[in-house]
Amino acid sequence: MQILAGRYKGRKIRSSSSLAIRPCSSRVKKSLFDILTGRMDFDGASVLDLFAGFGSLGFEALSRGARSVCFVDQHIDALKALKATALQLGVTESVKIVNADVSAFSGRPATRQFGLVFCDPPYSWGDYDLLIERIIGGKFLAEEGVLLIEHSAHIDFSHTPYYSFHRDYGMTRVTFFQH
Repeated sequence: MQILAGRYKGRKIRSSSSLAIRPCSSRVKKSLFDILTGRMDFDGASVLDLFAGFGSLGFEALSRGARSVCFVDQHIDALKALKATALQLGVTESVKIVNADVSAFSGRPATRQFGLVFCDPPYSWGDYDLLIERIIGGKFLAEEGVLLIEHSAHIDFSHTPYYSFHRDYGMTRVTFFQH
């Protein structure tokens, strides 16, 4: 797993052999960032990476100019890998790593807003609607911000009020949401 573009292009992202963590594939990541690059400016962006895993999406955003990334995960292997990658890239000042359950984290009052929120829960995640409402309605997502959720292609969010569009990649779907 490596960073695809930007100032850290080609640099490795630390990982582990943990089967509990499903990283975003390079093909999906490249496509997502191609879409995002046409829709937003990464320079100075503040990013929230929920269910961060090894941080592939957050570190990619940082490489492309994001000012800061807040990673949230509770798996010890993920937390160790996030810290190791931040140290290796020399970006510890731009990274905040939160050891928390995403449901608990998103249920807290937002102390800041993010222009870009990545959310890659396990495909068996049970309550997407509550998660979306907590992120957007709970003010984690800035007014002009974008929320991306990676999930099973069998789930359709076109009925939700914040739905923008989606892209399918085999059995994976990424849905984009905005205010």
